[in-house]
Amino acid sequence: AWWTPAGRRRARLRLRASSPRKQESGGNSGAFSLPSVVQYSYELAIGGETVSPEEWAALLASKSELVLFRGQWMQIDRTGMEEVLRLLEQPGEREMPLAELLQRAAGAEEEGIDLACDEAVTEMLERLRDPGGFLLAEPPPTFVGTLRGYQQRGLSWLHYLERTGLGMCLADDMGLGKTVQVIALLLMEREAAADPATHPGPTLLVAPTSVLGNWQRELHRFAPSLRSTLHHGPERPQDTKAFRQAIAGQDLVITSYGLLRRDQDLFLGEHWGRVVVDEAQNLKNPHAAQTKAVQRLKTAHRLALTGTPIENRLLDLWSLFHFLNPGYLGSATAFKKRFEAPIQREQDQARAATLKRLVEPFILRRVKSDKRIIQDLPEKVEQKVYCNLTPEQAALYQTVVDEVQGKLEAADGIQRKGLMLATLTRLKQICNHPAQFLQDGSPFLEARSHKLERVAEMVQEVMAEGESLLLFTQFTEIGDALEGLFRQQYRYPVLYLHGATSRVRREQMIQAFQDPASAPAVFILSLKAGGVGITLTRANHVFHFDRWWNPAVENQATDRAYRIGQEKRVFVHKMVTVGTLEERIDRVLEDKQRLAEGIVGSDEAWLTELDNAAFRRLIELNRAEAVIE
Repeated sequence: AWWTPAGRRRARLRLRASSPRKQESGGNSGAFSLPSVVQYSYELAIGGETVSPEEWAALLASKSELVLFRGQWMQIDRTGMEEVLRLLEQPGEREMPLAELLQRAAGAEEEGIDLACDEAVTEMLERLRDPGGFLLAEPPPTFVGTLRGYQQRGLSWLHYLERTGLGMCLADDMGLGKTVQVIALLLMEREAAADPATHPGPTLLVAPTSVLGNWQRELHRFAPSLRSTLHHGPERPQDTKAFRQAIAGQDLVITSYGLLRRDQDLFLGEHWGRVVVDEAQNLKNPHAAQTKAVQRLKTAHRLALTGTPIENRLLDLWSLFHFLNPGYLGSATAFKKRFEAPIQREQDQARAATLKRLVEPFILRRVKSDKRIIQDLPEKVEQKVYCNLTPEQAALYQTVVDEVQGKLEAADGIQRKGLMLATLTRLKQICNHPAQFLQDGSPFLEARSHKLERVAEMVQEVMAEGESLLLFTQFTEIGDALEGLFRQQYRYPVLYLHGATSRVRREQMIQAFQDPASAPAVFILSLKAGGVGITLTRANHVFHFDRWWNPAVENQATDRAYRIGQEKRVFVHKMVTVGTLEERIDRVLEDKQRLAEGIVGSDEAWLTELDNAAFRRLIELNRAEAVIE
């Protein structure tokens, strides 16, 4: 019977964890007081039965690989047995940080360890793995407005998890109200600290410049009693004394990533009650100066807000957790070896499951498409709009493809990658419009680009229905040209937001577009400048004129319109030129959608990893399909 897999009994190290003190229920969150450490001890189990250190030592002393133990034969594997015995012989219970327990729990199967916890610790682990089980928290009376059910549950989760002393990430889908949940948390904290002496100090909020105005509006709307100050602009305090005077007595200090980096001596000189980073994908590069500045901030509590915790690749997740819980996922090198390479290159499902168990206690993610989360958001309809090339575009496209053939063989290293990226950009410009590629001041005529012709037709249809639209492009020269076309030729109300738009002008445009009394309008946005942090629910059509080739980034942009407050069905139109690299890359993304967030970069850099033959197949022109005479 021993020889059959079902009959074999294996020795397993068991980690027994228990709470160091009696747990008590309390609060609207239904949580109990969380320990920052747990008590633990090791024991050995064979076939589910506990084995004493003396029995294990006797097994270790056996000269045979097969031994009769408690009436059944079992095989002895001496690898690591002495180390296990040393663990078992350590007297009494010891203490382990909660973060380490979560690490051991996540990797237990991989390491061959059984985890046994007392009732209190088991309940805590179950809560962390299933945030949906939290009771709904009521915001304090100072909160002006009403939280949706999932937002109340999110508030419970934030309040509960913060007491572990570990960092957390609220990763709700774009438009589900991450901002309002944090505001309610700040109010809850202020209500709890009735004695000013017990107040933990101001929270520091770091966000992109583009969303600072949104935070101010939301604070004024939902929490007018919160004391906040904005550290921004030329009038901001720039010496330590003036800075401390400005933040004294504040509940919230708001600044941008750029100013945090520039004025980091001021921020690093303070100990913050909490640090909140909004649009936390800005921390994806661990070597960037702004990431390093955020990492160095002194605080007891860290909270990240992002709709895309993995925007480019799995290393983004490591960088995020290096801010939230430094060291929790190991070093960057160890993370790449243990997780990134096996998951992304080999699609190792076991490693992916281990990583999920590691991070899921600290990430709360809800999506708009889940009807259990939100029932009153209208449908989102996405479509690919397939376009052709004009003969002029096809001739230019083929010329660029021919030029790069010989150069590709002679180039290597950085030079080769630069050549590939430049080629991709030139071909995208041609697919958009010949005038963009030629840069010769020639007319931006619809007849020269089928894509422009098709977009113009669809925009006319939207405007004729009395509806507003968003039009995204990654090229400012196309944005400029589109603005001129729709303003001068079609006489439509047009707004254009790009990287050089001032914060004041940006807010004016958003307010004007959202005004229900204003006429329907065309809002053209640079993908980088307008893809995050703003609400544009007046629009119910979203056009992607040229593709960013990253589903996460495109979805972020779409969610400027598809978010809470949207009352109409949202139509998303993605322009694709057939027979060209646009169609082939779109097909790649469709084939790899499951792992797209981990594989595809935020630009075209991932495509430079292709070999020369694959790159040629990617960019070649299929004239029979592409060209419209």
